[in-house]
Amino acid sequence: MTTRELQLYWQKEKYDGKPVRLLFQIHSTRIAEDFLSKFVLYKIVIIKTGSFDGKKVFIERRYSDFERLHRNLLKDFKDEMEDVVFPKKILMGNLTEEIIRKRMVALKDYLGELYAIRSVRKSCQFVAFFIESELEEGYSCIRGGQYKKARETLEQVLYLQEKLVEHCPIMMVLTLCALVVCHKDMDQLESAYETGMKALELLQKLPRHRYYNPLLETLISLAYKLGKDFLSLREKFEHGENRKTRSSFEGEMITLKELVVKERVPTD
Repeated sequence: MTTRELQLYWQKEKYDGKPVRLLFQIHSTRIAEDFLSKFVLYKIVIIKTGSFDGKKVFIERRYSDFERLHRNLLKDFKDEMEDVVFPKKILMGNLTEEIIRKRMVALKDYLGELYAIRSVRKSCQFVAFFIESELEEGYSCIRGGQYKKARETLEQVLYLQEKLVEHCPIMMVLTLCALVVCHKDMDQLESAYETGMKALELLQKLPRHRYYNPLLETLISLAYKLGKDFLSLREKFEHGENRKTRSSFEGEMITLKELVVKERVPTD
């Protein structure tokens, strides 16, 4: 083993014995403005402890986003959150440095308290707080043909999901498939194939999932173009349990891109 390989080995050994948990930090703030008023955006980073975490993704949320999260969680977890302290709303002077500094600490502690409650940290509401805005932006960019921007945004979402949904990794499938579409339309075929194989691995035991067939079709095409093993993928497609559950779109098999483009379409 090289010196670098030894360092990585001992680093892995060191972290394998430590419990993995998440820490929430609010690194900084900035004041933004819309047509009605000024407001503070809090820059949040999630750090994974107990293992090397080289993927630090920042998101920005305003106080009203935290407030909405709190209301939504109370609907399902009122008893569990009995001792959780949510920082009170301040009507006047909420843009002063002192108030912003105190609120940064209070909101950081609030996220930590929520994460400490097992049922809350595994809830859709908690996870959505960290990724919903970025998901909407990513899918909107795909529908607008802005694949580079969509890829960058969805990669951030995926990094966050890798930390937040370890209890349910299947939740990453849609993001991975959207990234496959981005890579493919940008002619990044190797990246599209690798990303698609990650999604397929998560779907192995779910052949009836609506993304399974379209993903397999895309991977077969990519594997053929890249000179990889497409025959085993074709066999999965032709002989798997999924034969009877193919999704249809205007009488034809729906493609992965069609599925992704139709995902999260705003409804009136």
